[in-house]
Amino acid sequence: MSSSENDYRTEKDSLGEIRVPANALYGAQTQRAVENFPISGLLFPREFIRALGLIKLAAAEVNLSLGLLGEEQASPIKTAAQEVADGRWDRDFPIDIFQTGSGTSTNMNANEVIANRALQIIGADMGSKKIHPNDHVNMGQSSNDVIPTCIHLSAYLAVSENLVPALKHLHQTLTSRIADCDDVIKTGRTHLMDAMPIRLSQQVSGWASQVKHGIERVEAALPRLAELALGGTAVGTGINAHPEFAKKIAEELAHLTNLPLREAENHFEAQAAQDAAVELSGQLKTVAVSLMKIANDLRWMNSGPQAGLSEIILPALQPGSSIMPGKINPVISEATIMACAHVIGNDAAVTLGGQWGNFELNVMLPMIAYNLLQSITVLGSVSRVLADKAIAGFTINRENIADLVEKNPIMVTALNPVIGYDLAAKIAKRAYAENRRVREVAQEMTELSAEELAKLLDPRELTEGGIKGGGTGG
Repeated sequence: MSSSENDYRTEKDSLGEIRVPANALYGAQTQRAVENFPISGLLFPREFIRALGLIKLAAAEVNLSLGLLGEEQASPIKTAAQEVADGRWDRDFPIDIFQTGSGTSTNMNANEVIANRALQIIGADMGSKKIHPNDHVNMGQSSNDVIPTCIHLSAYLAVSENLVPALKHLHQTLTSRIADCDDVIKTGRTHLMDAMPIRLSQQVSGWASQVKHGIERVEAALPRLAELALGGTAVGTGINAHPEFAKKIAEELAHLTNLPLREAENHFEAQAAQDAAVELSGQLKTVAVSLMKIANDLRWMNSGPQAGLSEIILPALQPGSSIMPGKINPVISEATIMACAHVIGNDAAVTLGGQWGNFELNVMLPMIAYNLLQSITVLGSVSRVLADKAIAGFTINRENIADLVEKNPIMVTALNPVIGYDLAAKIAKRAYAENRRVREVAQEMTELSAEELAKLLDPRELTEGGIKGGGTGG
């Protein structure tokens, strides 16, 4: 079906006229970007559009307070900007992530949507520019300070509202499992080979500590994200912005979001570099590495049920094979590992993006924003899934764990202070070769009594550390 002329309206920009879909709130510059960048189909996420709306809302309020914008313009702009922040017009943000490196197209997209929506609110024709996207909505701003600010603001909001609460939930879930598995003594492993015993609670406490440190790492990056580039305009000098604009808009955004936001210490750094985004991305990568380790440990411990370690049983969530009936796979662990690998890849892209601060502007801003926000979202979601669908519900194969501990020849390590390393090594090799317990072989090869061996080789005691005997003998 061919479209009719009624499906379009004509708008103008500095390059001339262009046809825009009749019902679209965006205008000429957005339409040009849609046509110029049919690259990936990847769009800015909700968090970024929300931050854009909040920035334009704050700008209108500040410019009104400074006497630069009239109430008849500021009021509908603020209403329209709040609607953008609330997600009402997300469909009118169609521009691909891979666009101009400053994100100018997306800044103008927001300016046009807000201007046209404001015109609707006052009953004027869209495109009439009685409320102008550049002169009014973008007053005191440049794409070069708006988009860096949007990266910081959207990432700060996503971390504080999504990621940190999710990691705290994961930490609490891990912590809650410690008590119910403190009596489980299992075989420790180094190099994937049997090592000295460890309590399952100790292993879980290690995971919990990783998550706790991850929370601290992410939160440690937030003070740099709190610095906002707004007010630097084109190159950091603040050209065409009121001298008080930078300070006041940071204060207004802090009021709107209840975050400790402030004007950038140095506007030239804030626009020329993306070091704060690179720092946060690196911390996200570290969290991803932690979650990958935890998920892989769970996967190994669940392996079996007959030919693997079979120390725990993860919740059975779905059939594991299209050909092997009854097979159940560790799907949450695998999903977590893939998500973490993706975050690590995102960090590589953000790192490269951060290197492209050419003179007074970084020209990888849209890609940095997209990857950073995606990593935050993915880590937040997968942390909750890992907590709720794997850690909270795994059961412990106590009988198998106890049997493996008793047969572990490395337990002879506890006899080193009493009988010496060389004799202990002989006992371990014989116990392994004959598939016997260390305690039995040691009773035959030493002068230690059954009572002494029971005390020295008590699995629980071996998880408490320290020296279990004194002196050496034969």
